[in-house]
Amino acid sequence: LPIRGARTHNLRDVDVDIPLGVLVVVTGVAGSGKSSLIHGSLAKRDDVVSVDQTAIRGSRRSNPATYTGLLDPIRKAFAKANGVKPALFSANSEGACPTCNGAGVIYTDLGMMAGVASTCEDCEGKRFQPAVLDYHLGGRDISEVLAMSVDEAETFFSDGEARTPAAHTILDRLADVGLGYLTLGQPLTTLSGGERQRLKLATRMGDRGGVYVLDEPTTGLHLADVAQLLGLLDRLVDAGKSVIVIEHHQAVMAHADWIIDLGPGAGHDGGRIVYEGTPADLVAARSTLTGEHLADYVGA
Repeated sequence: LPIRGARTHNLRDVDVDIPLGVLVVVTGVAGSGKSSLIHGSLAKRDDVVSVDQTAIRGSRRSNPATYTGLLDPIRKAFAKANGVKPALFSANSEGACPTCNGAGVIYTDLGMMAGVASTCEDCEGKRFQPAVLDYHLGGRDISEVLAMSVDEAETFFSDGEARTPAAHTILDRLADVGLGYLTLGQPLTTLSGGERQRLKLATRMGDRGGVYVLDEPTTGLHLADVAQLLGLLDRLVDAGKSVIVIEHHQAVMAHADWIIDLGPGAGHDGGRIVYEGTPADLVAARSTLTGEHLADYVGA
């Protein structure tokens, strides 16, 4: 994937060829030009799926279930099991608690001061009319399902009366990107930047793009979740995708097939390619700051 004459921000007429079909990690100190090179030159190309940490559009009513499209197969499964309309199982539609309009909370405007949110007394924060909660799937009502974590829901929708393959596929992807702990009904406004990026990645894993670009996806991840994320990136590559990750986490660098290192410094001192090649050769050369840090990490 050729980039020619890149001059975004501090880049100095950069030419680089990014290998396809492998995991490429773009490294360098903060301000060296990593994001400028990738987002400035690649993000708008047709075959590129770019996933960053920008805020997800959606109101405080939006949650992982609505954002990923997971709620649709869940509503249909509830409707089919109970012989009623799917719209009843949406807190933004016919099934909403009339007191709080399906928000689960009552917002009180205090004029000059910040508003206060209190749990709706009528639905007890469950967001639905009492009659809707009389309908069950696999022994659970819709509010109980939305209170499940991704991991719990993945098991719940895998077999028995609640078996719903369309829901299970989306839940698998959410678990794959390390979001197994999120609850399905958790407001999107409570997610961190790293969580938002991984949620976007989960929703776009079915896209037809051949090149995936991720910007520091390890932000906020526990070490065990980093290993899970690396497994996901490997599966994307094994499926024939090209994966480009802008990252400073040593575990990701060490796992890369190919590294492109920018620098040598930040701002005016950056904007140049200081290394292209395998992590092993970068460690052996110790020719850049990234190489020195990576060598210390792998114990070379």
